[in-house]
Amino acid sequence: MVFFFTSNVVDSPYTIYMGRDKYENNELLKYCWPEDLWFHVSKLSSAHVYLRRQKGEAIDNIPPLVLEDCCQLVKANSIEGCKLNKVDIVYTPVDNLRQTNDMDVGQVKQYVVSKKQNEVVNRLNKTKIELSTEEFITQREQRDNLEREEKKRLMREQKQRDKEEEKRRQETAELRNYTSLMHTDKMRTNKVCFTVNVQKKNISGVQILLT
Repeated sequence: MVFFFTSNVVDSPYTIYMGRDKYENNELLKYCWPEDLWFHVSKLSSAHVYLRRQKGEAIDNIPPLVLEDCCQLVKANSIEGCKLNKVDIVYTPVDNLRQTNDMDVGQVKQYVVSKKQNEVVNRLNKTKIELSTEEFITQREQRDNLEREEKKRLMREQKQRDKEEEKRRQETAELRNYTSLMHTDKMRTNKVCFTVNVQKKNISGVQILLT
């Protein structure tokens, strides 16, 4: 089971989600979206919470209030962390978690939560919806299908633009060649000199010129 929450503290709401228990963490990591961020309490056990970013949105551009929502949700779902006055929350793009070597340190951020804010957690819980793991996987498949179709569309459009550009280049080259041929200083003439003998004869009062 996957729990989805809506962070509506900004004009364009964000989606937050987490698994029901630790057994679903691998499935979440496998089928989360490439643009998602992963949150976890540093050095303590906690739920794995994910934030769905807008495509292309930089990690440093996430609104602070949205980060606070994610971190409060992580703290509230840590058996040890929720009892402490202060915990450190680490978050990073999910691609870092898929690496087999060391994570990119510059992409691992830290957020300090001083105390649990029940009003934040309660607000998020009011937006909670549940999806089965199968439905969660289907969402990822649908997302990937849309992305593939979008890439195909962009490739078709680019191919058409390239074709039109090539046609324009050919037309320009042909026009340039034609204009070059029409320049009088580059035109050639062949002069033929010959002598014409003209004889005058009168036939029935009609004068005819014979050459």
